Amino acid sequence: MTSGVKEGKKAGKNGTTVSGSEKSVKISPKDAPAVDRALCRSKLYLLVSWGYLYPEDEEFLDYLQSGEFVEDGKLALEGLKKELQSIGGEEAQERLAALVGNFNAIEAWISSEGENWSLQDLRDEHRRVFSNVIALDCPPYETLFGNDHVFGQSYVMGDISGFYSAFGLQLSPDIHERLDHLSVELEFMHYLAYKESYAILHDGAEKLKTVIEAEKKFVKEHIGRWVPLFSGMLIRKADYGFYKILADFTSNWMAFDIAFLGVTPQPYSETDYRPATYNNPEGQSFECGAQDKGNELSLLMSEVGADAFLDKESGASEQSDNA
Repeated sequence: MTSGVKEGKKAGKNGTTVSGSEKSVKISPKDAPAVDRALCRSKLYLLVSWGYLYPEDEEFLDYLQSGEFVEDGKLALEGLKKELQSIGGEEAQERLAALVGNFNAIEAWISSEGENWSLQDLRDEHRRVFSNVIALDCPPYETLFGNDHVFGQSYVMGDISGFYSAFGLQLSPDIHERLDHLSVELEFMHYLAYKESYAILHDGAEKLKTVIEAEKKFVKEHIGRWVPLFSGMLIRKADYGFYKILADFTSNWMAFDIAFLGVTPQPYSETDYRPATYNNPEGQSFECGAQDKGNELSLLMSEVGADAFLDKESGASEQSDNA
C-alpha cells in the first residue's frame, strides 16, 4: 500500500502515531494531554485517509483482516476521550461515541464478510463505488464541489497547493492523482496534527501557533466545506458494505474535528452542489479510480514557507478589511 506522508507512520502502544526515527522525549504532565490529543487525531486522520486509497496491493486488506485497523482506531478514540476534557462540547462527545460505533460496524463487517475477501474483491468494491472514472454522484475531489467554472477550480487548487508547499510537502512523482483528492487532503491533516504534537515538545509557542492555525484554516476553508456533503453522497452511493461504513465514519469524524477545532465552515449543501467538468491545467495530466497508484505526499525536509504563507494570508485579510 502506497502511503502518504513519509513521517510519523509507526503506531505506538496506545494506537497513536509516533516517529520511529525520534529519540524518546520526556513529556511534562502539563503538555501530555495536548500531545496525546494531537497524536490521536493524527492517527485517525491517517486511518480514514488510507481507507479511500485504491488497493494496489494486499497491505491495507491485511490491515483490515488482522483487526489492527479497528484496534488502532479504537485505541486512538480512547486516548481522545481520556484527554478531551470539555473541548468541542457535547457535539465532540456525541461524535466520539458514534465513531466507536463505526469501528464496531467495521469489525462486524470483517467477521461476517471481509475476512474472506481477496484483494480482487476489495478492488471490485472500490470500483463499484468510485468507478474507473470520476463519478459525479460522489466525486472524491474538492474542486468538483461548488466550482462551476474552471477559474474557480484553479483558484481552489492553487490554495490547496499553497498549504502543502508551506509545510514543505508535494505530491510524489510516482502517483497519478490530484492535489484535491480526499485521501491527500486527509493525509495532510494527519501530517499537521502530528506536527502539532512535535511542536508542543520541540518548537515553542510561535511554531505551535502556526501549525494549529493551519489546521483550523484548512478545515474551515477546505475539508470542512465539501467532505460533509461528499460523505452523505457516498452513504447513498455505497448503500452497504465497507465503503458505506467508511462514509459514516468520515461524516462523524469531520463533525468531531470541526467541533474540536472550534471552526465554522460554510459547507456545501445538496441545493448548491454544482459539479463542473474538470479541465487539467495545461501540460498536466491526471488519472483516477482504478489507475490510482496511491495518493502520496512526499516530505521535503525543508521547513521554509509556513510562517511566510500564513503571514501572507493574514496580511491579505487585513488589507481586505481596511479597504
